[in-house]
Amino acid sequence: MKARLADLKTEHRDLDDVIARLLEKAPFDQLQLQRLKKRKLLLKDDILRLESRLLPDIIA
Repeated sequence: MKARLADLKTEHRDLDDVIARLLEKAPFDQLQLQRLKKRKLLLKDDILRLESRLLPDIIA
């Protein structure tokens, strides 16, 4: 699971770079930008889900 988490974080970081490069170009494809941002959000959800599984529950 840790390896999967590392892969997801790498892909998330790579998408940051791709989105930044896309925004530097004018004009840019709005549809492509939306798809990249949606994928990035899905990755973030997956990352948070995996991190919550790896961290033990804290009993208050």
